Amino acid sequence: MATQDAFKFLPLGAIIQEFNVKGRNIVQGFPTAELYQQHNGPYFGETIGRIANRVSNAKINELNGKSYPLAANNGPNALHGGVEGWGKRTFEGPLSVTRNGKDAVLFKYLSRDGEEGYPGTVEIRVWYTQEKERQGDAEAEVLHIEFEVEMIGDDVAETAVNMTNHSYFKLSDASTIAGTEVTLITNKYQVVDAGGIPTGPIEEYPGVTPGKAFTLGEKEPDIDDCFVVNADSASIPIDTRNLALRKVASFYHPHTKLHLEIETTEPAFQFYTGKYIDVPAVGGLPARGARSGFCVEPSRYVNAVNVPEHKSQVVLKRGEKYGAKILYRAWEA
Repeated sequence: MATQDAFKFLPLGAIIQEFNVKGRNIVQGFPTAELYQQHNGPYFGETIGRIANRVSNAKINELNGKSYPLAANNGPNALHGGVEGWGKRTFEGPLSVTRNGKDAVLFKYLSRDGEEGYPGTVEIRVWYTQEKERQGDAEAEVLHIEFEVEMIGDDVAETAVNMTNHSYFKLSDASTIAGTEVTLITNKYQVVDAGGIPTGPIEEYPGVTPGKAFTLGEKEPDIDDCFVVNADSASIPIDTRNLALRKVASFYHPHTKLHLEIETTEPAFQFYTGKYIDVPAVGGLPARGARSGFCVEPSRYVNAVNVPEHKSQVVLKRGEKYGAKILYRAWEA
């Protein structure tokens, strides 16, 4: 386990294990790596790859002039990198490094050609950098996440990458996220079929107005959709790190006075209100069920690798680097 003041990380999946604000851990997790291995069906805190979210029919239709079958672990589709995606793998680290002039923690992992069906050997690097910021009279805890992926060797000419972090947040004192106020930057989303695969159109999400807060209830709204920040798909580079961070979602709970903001360089984000969480009471923690946490997963478009007009977002070629940034900022006020 690595500790960086308010934060704790694990080599397993480069997981964010704790995010403490005024002594309160606002992310879902477990006290040991073994419990994550046994009970982390929801992907609490994991670094997700090689392709986050879903790939239709568990197959990459065409890369390197051929198709690649993947594990079908979500109905007929592949989800979050497969049965043992990057969130289930043990990374090298934590390594104490300097990144952009600041103290950081680095985790690295070598994903071999053919792992979970994906082509090409790649090295993954995940940097976590902590800062403190003033938010009026309050002090905010800020976590910068930076992803980088580079092809190693010459197994193939190209692969596909779409990374995210899968932390679940809970700002309430109760067992669910009810009462949390949510504000999103966009109401544009990828319309999906019953299996969560986009059907093509990008439309306005019912009941969501950009910049206007809405409140999560005990059961509604039930959201598990990919919201689009940049609808100009052709303009999205494989490395978004040179783009400006944008605040895509903010949250507030009136009882705890906890605030959370999420920024990213990515063109989209999955917002999930945790309907399918089902974790037993283990490690001294209570059982966690539906809506015991919510996710914001900044990423590329869902199933982009199989959609010609979106494919360039995720195709990583030899000599290039995939990159992305996410920022979490939380405080009590």
